[in-house]
Amino acid sequence: MIFAQLFFIVITFSSLYSQIYSENDVEVCESKFQFAVNSDLSSKSINEIIVEIGKSFLGTEYAAHTLEQDGDEQLVINLTGFDCTTFLENVMVFARCIRQNKTTFEDYKNELTFIRYRQGIIDGYPSRLHYFTDWIYDNEKKKIVEDITKDLGGEELTLDISFMSDNPKYYKQLDQNPDFISEIKKQEAEINYCREYYFIPKSKVAEVESKIGNGDIVAFTSTINGLDVNHVGVAVRMEDNRIHILHAPDTGSKVQITESSLSEYVMSIKKHSGIIVMRVLEPG
Repeated sequence: MIFAQLFFIVITFSSLYSQIYSENDVEVCESKFQFAVNSDLSSKSINEIIVEIGKSFLGTEYAAHTLEQDGDEQLVINLTGFDCTTFLENVMVFARCIRQNKTTFEDYKNELTFIRYRQGIIDGYPSRLHYFTDWIYDNEKKKIVEDITKDLGGEELTLDISFMSDNPKYYKQLDQNPDFISEIKKQEAEINYCREYYFIPKSKVAEVESKIGNGDIVAFTSTINGLDVNHVGVAVRMEDNRIHILHAPDTGSKVQITESSLSEYVMSIKKHSGIIVMRVLEPG
């Protein structure tokens, strides 16, 4: 972790919400946009840009719980340390900004807000898309991704989500603000009973791996009670012509590409039951 990240800058934005980031984050953002110019990334497809930007973060440290701050919900930016979800979000944000030739730090912040929050609006802690199946649903409605799992031969996924409301002690804001739990329970119920999701069981991933595209998004469904998704990453096709996963894997690790193929990787992780696959849509 770069020490500059310890000294956050808090800026009020339109008096609606605050933002937390460091000067180092601004520098990293500007460097990624300059990398895009130097590599002529804006002329490439959104999926190609996702892969190239993702690879440019190889070696970045894993950082857990960076979004969990005290006080009111704030847009937290950390470009020197990621968990799996913040890595994925940031790669997509840069790719979408680059594809649209919107390459200021303000453009980056707006796009991050749009992807991370329900309907793209920060309205307290429950407005953040905490469960990844909820993230998929909301970002499909915003025409950012398309869930292609069913088309790949996926089976219906039965969800019984309750992990957050059952374990508020693991979430700083829920522990400090018990009133949020009832709102989280409503979101859990909507995910469980009002939507359809599909997944590819881990034993069948090898059969569909060749249909997954370079730059697609892969979410790993969970065997943990009350949880929907354990992990997310970017599909990359490597020299062996197999799909591997570009991701921020775990505490103590760095952003990397799996040595094993997707099907081998998912079979090796006991807590993964299968995968959900999303295709990122061209900004329109």
